[in-house]
Amino acid sequence: MAWYDEAVFYHIYPLGLTGAPKQNDYGNPVHRLNDLVPWIDHIKRLGFTALYIGPLFESVGHGYETTDYRTLDSRLGTNDDLIAFVTACHEAGIKVVFDGVFNHTGRDFFAFKDIREKREGSPYRDWYCNVNFWGNNEFNDGFSYDNWGGYDLLAKLNQRNPAVRDYICDVVRFWVSEFDVDGIRLDAADVLDFDFMKALRQTADAAKPDFWLMGEVIHGDYSRWANERTLHSVTDYALHKGLYSGHNDHNYFEIAHTVRRTMGMVPAHIRLYNFVDNHDVERISTKLQNKAHYLPVHVLLYTLPGIPSVYYGSEFGIEGRKERFSDDSLRPAIDLADHANDYEENPCTKLIAALGKIRTTYRGDLAWGDYRELHLTTEQYAFAHGNLIVAVNNADHEATFGVDAQAEAYVGLLSSEKSKVEAGRLKITLPPSGGEIFAPKDMWQSVMEGKALEFVVPEPEPDPNAEPEIDLDSVKIPNIPYEKMTVEQLQATILAKMAKNGPVTNQMRRDVMQNIWPDSLVNWAKSFR
Repeated sequence: MAWYDEAVFYHIYPLGLTGAPKQNDYGNPVHRLNDLVPWIDHIKRLGFTALYIGPLFESVGHGYETTDYRTLDSRLGTNDDLIAFVTACHEAGIKVVFDGVFNHTGRDFFAFKDIREKREGSPYRDWYCNVNFWGNNEFNDGFSYDNWGGYDLLAKLNQRNPAVRDYICDVVRFWVSEFDVDGIRLDAADVLDFDFMKALRQTADAAKPDFWLMGEVIHGDYSRWANERTLHSVTDYALHKGLYSGHNDHNYFEIAHTVRRTMGMVPAHIRLYNFVDNHDVERISTKLQNKAHYLPVHVLLYTLPGIPSVYYGSEFGIEGRKERFSDDSLRPAIDLADHANDYEENPCTKLIAALGKIRTTYRGDLAWGDYRELHLTTEQYAFAHGNLIVAVNNADHEATFGVDAQAEAYVGLLSSEKSKVEAGRLKITLPPSGGEIFAPKDMWQSVMEGKALEFVVPEPEPDPNAEPEIDLDSVKIPNIPYEKMTVEQLQATILAKMAKNGPVTNQMRRDVMQNIWPDSLVNWAKSFR
């Protein structure tokens, strides 16, 4: 039994939350990381037991163009600040996971700078993929190289080079010895070399007991990455998509099918990293067409198989729309003092706090219990997880149905209402856009102090500054390799291929529009026959 199997994660993008400048001038350190210390109490108060934070280390701009893996970004402070922050988290019982950006570096990384200076004479010329001194790049260096996502700002490391593997493995050992980090989330894991990930796993296993490696994977067979030899877990983007589109389309079959497919894909002891939004995708409150679906979405997030995670600010129900050329609205600065009353007044915050208590109180059931589907229609979905029964309703009307039950009576953990079982069936009545978690009466522990959770979310005002969506129907698709296409051209290509296979629904179009990762779009386009 490892700590991460029972963890509930909070996710912070520190450069955004602290309001750091968008570009790094590499000046004197500014101790913004210390501003996050009050958030530790907030994280603990809402029932989170682990923190995924990053990127943290010296970089050019958004943090994913690393220039020094051993130094905290000067916009956030010093290494001493990070040591103190991790120590404070540990004292509060919170594990800490860093972002590991090991697929690529920024152009100011020492090895890349050496190539720019010494060209063929650089001992680091093989540290990057396909360095060609007969080519050129957008910065006119007089040589070309592989990058991530079509961005020359992100130079792809040659992970098959033993010197590169040794260097990154030393970084992992340094993070453990210097900061006492508990795990690493691997950025762009779906394009990392598998032998490289095996080396990281061996290093992690030796560096610290129960050290956790989790990878960012968008599409594919998750068991390729999450297994005994590579990573402990990966991001479950399939469930992320299902959780919001299954509600927008009133289609719980999509979610249930995704759960069944994933459980058949990965071994039972591997728990995937579940989320409804993060620093790369729109906020869940923005994606949901019916904002009241925030409740059933999060009930499922916390109770379906896997490790739940909440992105900072979403516990307050804030909005965040993805823009064409900027992710700033997804990564805002937030003053925690502005939300001092949310614990008692904000229904989203109260729900997350209640679910955190439920997850902690019934972690044996929710982390280790068997999942059994009990009831499934387009608008209602119920399942057992361990001894608990979970039920959700995406309809705009009240719903009543029965499910097989093993106990004689149950109590709703969100409502504190008692329900009897008759002839082996539990009768469930859910309000519109509702959800409940039922515990056997003899196992019931109050998480709501005898009060029913009231959840009413007002519709937000339209954002007058929101950037209009691109009309992909007007995008001209050139006859060039997918790898050379723009994001808009790739999206238009995928929609055109979808149209040949049948009608393209609004949800299908939204899914394509919201995917802005070039590598993922290229793979998607190639997947059509």
